[in-house]
Amino acid sequence: MSGTFRVLNSFLCARYSSGSRVLLQGNRALRSPGCRRWSSDTNTAAGAPRPLEGVRVLDLTRVLAGPFATMILGDLGAEVIKVERPGGGDDTRAWGPPFVASESVYFLSINRNKKSIAVDMKHARGAEIIQQLAAVSDVLVENFLPGKLPQMGLGYAELSRVNPQLVYCSISGYGQTGPQCQSPGYDSIASAVSGMMHITGPEDGEPVRPGVAMTDLATGLYAHGAIMAALLQRHKTGRGVHIDCNLLSSQVSCLSHIAANYLNAGKEAKRWGTAHESIVPYQGFRTKDGHLVVAAGNNKQFIRVCQVLDLQNLTEDPKYRTNQLRVQNRKQLLQTLSQRFLQETTADWLRRFQGSGVPVGPINSIQEVFSEPQVKHNGLIQEMQHPTAGRIAVPGPAVRFSSFPLSGPTPPPLIGQHTVQVLRDTLSCSDDVIKELLESRAVAQNEVS
Repeated sequence: MSGTFRVLNSFLCARYSSGSRVLLQGNRALRSPGCRRWSSDTNTAAGAPRPLEGVRVLDLTRVLAGPFATMILGDLGAEVIKVERPGGGDDTRAWGPPFVASESVYFLSINRNKKSIAVDMKHARGAEIIQQLAAVSDVLVENFLPGKLPQMGLGYAELSRVNPQLVYCSISGYGQTGPQCQSPGYDSIASAVSGMMHITGPEDGEPVRPGVAMTDLATGLYAHGAIMAALLQRHKTGRGVHIDCNLLSSQVSCLSHIAANYLNAGKEAKRWGTAHESIVPYQGFRTKDGHLVVAAGNNKQFIRVCQVLDLQNLTEDPKYRTNQLRVQNRKQLLQTLSQRFLQETTADWLRRFQGSGVPVGPINSIQEVFSEPQVKHNGLIQEMQHPTAGRIAVPGPAVRFSSFPLSGPTPPPLIGQHTVQVLRDTLSCSDDVIKELLESRAVAQNEVS
């Protein structure tokens, strides 16, 4: 056993001689009599418990995939302790413009409901702090290059010996093992390698990066779901698990039918712009003042499209009687439809299609998105008071629950805003120990706090 772990083991034995650990029972965390300051202190609205109250998440991730996953866990009631390097913090704190005051809007968008502790993990005392926090956490999420944390004594093998119930989620570019496991992973690279860019863009144009980092976001969603499943498994087995989640696997998995077309029929994919390879009409059309997407997924809907457009003659044309025939004769049909859509405004077409049973929608600008009544109704604009940026607004949670409200979020933290609080309340460090850690620069506390 290393010297670091001997110190940690003595620390744990002194504090948790009863061997207490968090276990989920229903929606609550249980703690044995020997454990104090164990459960999350995340507040709930109107006293309604959220599913992950009592679950502590140690978040060692940066940029997007990991922070997106841990933000969702925080929305569900988990206490999320975000570990950042002193000084610069999460890389996205410098991503801009735009900035609000000195805060990156990118960072603000994915870091609500978290505490920030600034720790120099290269400092021996800093690494000990992470070990101690892992020992009293339910979940650890990290996105370092595979092998990096084990070198610091912070890998799954090391930390699971101290806390066998720890759910340890590793997010990487390509996986924990394999020929590319040591390659750094960024959304745009994974999007390219996975084939996502190959199928995105104009039909006769160059490959295009999706407008938002969908590979990162999909990986964050996979990680969030895997962590929830691992917590349920831990409830049954009493043991934690190591989760391997990576950008490449997430995006290849999301290729769905595109991948299946190749695997089963040898059919190589191509770019279709807004159109669909196997359904016609199912794409965007230019209108007199904008764009509209029409999705006629069956013959009945195609007939209704023709009726709305006053092009009933198309329904009698034998070339368009079935979707398969419409796909085969796509070019001529789309030319006729496109000419007709240009004759009216987007709003006029939306009124014409209302009640037709045909799925249609405008291609909105972001300004138009947040003017949509349904977006407002779904609570997708979440406002918070930030300590330095003032009033901020970010996209709210996508899912609603009947048993509790997703309201009253805490704002994204400043770098090291909660360092002293976490050391004192979570690890029961004395004032003298905290002072020593600050003076050694193993940790840092934000001066604003």
